[in-house]
Amino acid sequence: MLKPFVGVLMTLVAAESGHAQMTVEISKITCEQFNVMPRADSVALWLSGYYHGQRGDSLIDMNKFDENVRNVRAACRVAANFKQPIMQLIESRMSK
Repeated sequence: MLKPFVGVLMTLVAAESGHAQMTVEISKITCEQFNVMPRADSVALWLSGYYHGQRGDSLIDMNKFDENVRNVRAACRVAANFKQPIMQLIESRMSK
C-alpha cells in the first residue's frame, strides 16, 4: 500500500519541479509560435507589462489592451509575418 503512494508522490513532485523550471525567451517567439501557444494570453500580458514599463506607464486601459491583443493576433495570422519575432512586429507597429 505504501509503495504505490510513494510512487505517485514522487511522480507529482517530479512533474511540479519540471513545470517550475520552464523558461521562455520572449524575444525569440515568432508569430507562428504565438499562434499555437497554449498560454499566448500570458505572453500577451507579459509583453504589455514590458512595453508599459519601458514607457514608465503604470496605467492600463483594459479596453485598449484587448484591442491591442486582437491586433497583434490578427497581424500574426498574416502568412508574411509567421517567421517574424512577435516583439519585432509589435515594435514596428508602435513606431507608426
